[in-house]
This record gives sequence, C-alpha cells and structure tokens, in this order.
Amino acid sequence: MMQVLVVGAGPSGLALALLLAKAGIKTTLLDAAPKLDDRPRAAHYAPSAIRVLKAAGVLEDVRSAGLIPNHMTWRKVDGSVITSIKDVAQPSSPDALTVLPLNMLGEVLLRHCEENSNVTVLWNKKVMDVGSDEKGAWAVVEVEGGKEERWTADYICGCDGANSQVRKSLFGNEFPGKTWDAQIIATNVYYPLDKFGYDDINFIIDNEDYYMAAKITQDGLWRVSYGEDTRLTPEEVVAHQPAKYERMLPGNPKPGDYKLLNVGPYRIHQRMAPAFRVGRIMLAADAAHLCNPFGGLGLTGGLVDVGNLAECLVGMEKGWADDSILTKYDEIRRQKYQEVINPISSDNFLRVSATDPSQALVKDQFLMMVEKARTDKATREELDQGVFAVCHDFTQYYTKAGREASAAARL
Repeated sequence: MMQVLVVGAGPSGLALALLLAKAGIKTTLLDAAPKLDDRPRAAHYAPSAIRVLKAAGVLEDVRSAGLIPNHMTWRKVDGSVITSIKDVAQPSSPDALTVLPLNMLGEVLLRHCEENSNVTVLWNKKVMDVGSDEKGAWAVVEVEGGKEERWTADYICGCDGANSQVRKSLFGNEFPGKTWDAQIIATNVYYPLDKFGYDDINFIIDNEDYYMAAKITQDGLWRVSYGEDTRLTPEEVVAHQPAKYERMLPGNPKPGDYKLLNVGPYRIHQRMAPAFRVGRIMLAADAAHLCNPFGGLGLTGGLVDVGNLAECLVGMEKGWADDSILTKYDEIRRQKYQEVINPISSDNFLRVSATDPSQALVKDQFLMMVEKARTDKATREELDQGVFAVCHDFTQYYTKAGREASAAARL
C-alpha cells in the first residue's frame, strides 16, 4: 500500500490527505506549527474548488458553517456602481461558490482528518530537508528539543505554503516571478456595509483607496482588504488603519462605529516554482505558486492542485496509471498557472488599483463582458463557465478500466 507524507497541515494539505484517505492511501501530515493557522486570510471557494471539497467529503459541513453570496459588484470609491454580476455564486448549481474563512475551513478539514484512520496529523514537526531516489522519499524533521528524525514514504507532497521548506530543499531560493510594489492589509470587521447598499462581494476601483469588501460569515463579519504604502511598518499600518477606514468606507466610520477583529499586512507576489515534481517529491498550492488575492485564484488554484495530485496518486495506487502521470501533473499545473492563474489574477489586481474607474466600462475587457452578461445569456454562460478554466481531468490518463471505474465512482 502506498505511503504518502504531506508537509504542511494547512487547508490544501488537509484536503489532499482526505482525498488520498478515501482511496485507502495512508497519509501522514507534518506541520512545524503547534496548531492550525488562525490569521485572516482567504475565504471564497470558486466552483472549481467546491468540486474538490465535495470529493474530500467536507462540502456539507463547509456549507453549513459558511454562506453562498449573492452579487459581485465593482464600484467607485464613493460607492456608486460600475457594473455587477447578479447571483455570482450560481446558487442553483451544486458547485455554487461558497464563503467560509480559511481558518474555519481548516477546522472542518482537521476534524474530518482526525476521524479518518488513514490520516495522521502531527504538529511541532519542522521539515528541514527532503530527498528521494528510485526506492522512496525521505524528510529530515526537527522535533521538540532540537533533535532530528528521518521520515520515509513512497512520495512526499509539499503543501507548506509560501515559505515552503520543501521547495527550498529542491531549488534553494529560486522562485521565479515578481513581488508587487504594494502591500495588502487584510482586516476582519463587524460593520454593516450592507446597510449602505453594498453587495456580498465588492471591488472598489481607485488608484489610492482600492479595496475589496466581502461578507464572510453568517453573523455579518466582513473581510476588508485594502492597499497600503509599502514603506509603512506593521506598527504604522495598524496605526493608520482608522484613518484609512474613515476615508474609504461608506459612512466614514470612526473606531467606535465598528468592531475590528484582525489587521494582517502582507506583501503580494506572482511566482511559480521551476517544477512541481522532482523525483518522488511534488509541490502544490502556495508551495508551488503564488498570486495576489484579488479574485481568490491562489486559494482556488491550490485546492485544484491537490485535487489533481490526488487523482494522480490514486490512479497509481489502483494500478490505473504509472508514475509518468506525475510528470503530467507537473506539466499541466504549471501550464494552468502560466495561462490562467497568473494573467487573470494580475489583471484583477490592476483592475482595482491602476484603472480609471470612469473609463472601466470602455477600456477593461473583462468588465465590458460583465456588463454585457447582464442582458446577454450566452455571455453570462461564458462568464460562469470561465471559472473552470483552472481545472484539468487527470483521470483521462488512466487505463480504460480506470477511467470507467473513476467515472462510476463520481455518479
């Protein structure tokens, strides 16, 4: 039976473990932290990611804890509407976009992992190095007390985030791409933006005060992510937050008008590892590629990565594919980053931060398409199906028997 070691017990690593466990593959997750990450981060799962969560067996719990948003709207900084996608989640679809803060998703996934005998999750296990040969893969792990252990498996999957040690062990500091001259401040806040006419998802286009505001919980918590001067220190960012809110949010709120839970500054990047496979070691999600958060393609792309990687490993375990399918994983997931994730996420950021809002509907091709889709069904269908461009079906590389068995299992 195949043994897989997953480095990183974030949502992507946990989802991968569940997908493998359903096929009877024993999976051990190692994470350097003492517990789940609870920082304010992504919260929106596009239909392509929803399919992965459904396959992992957690979608019902995610939907129970989360929400399905209504409309997505682009606005000027005064709140006036530029254009909008009504019922952006496609609520009648089983793959409807769903919202749940990432730390809450992690809790759902971890609970399912803990209930599955094929999954072992271990904390305070810091991976220092990895390697592989024709016989297997190994990880050098630092444990409490500074001691080192050697862990072995048939395959290692690096899902250990933007600062991935698995990636660094394979490529050193080589992580081609760029860092934007911007920092994004992710905040979680209770403030009734809907009372000012805001929809569940809003993108505000402005060269200085651009931001995203989206409802992320059933009880009215909002994620407000805005751009800030890169010269500001984290302490200065926190000190400047009240003035930023008062200037850019509707109602010009002062600190007593809202309940702020988190302020998290971070730099944004567009980067991709040189390869997603080296021998018996694979990379996925943020360990493999990074993009800015506008549009949610980092989170969605990461979940689709592990869904595809699971298809490959399960096919191998069942005897429906040989390990050349992992080379296909490397090739196609990098192609999806280059052709879909990188250009679209870059356009999303430039749309809000570097576009003249008064010219958006005559110069921005995507927003022109959104506006046309308001009255043209064919364009709306094209828009809705475009969210699946990041996907790829790796079961097509199975044997005929494998393809038939896989198709039957999905029914």
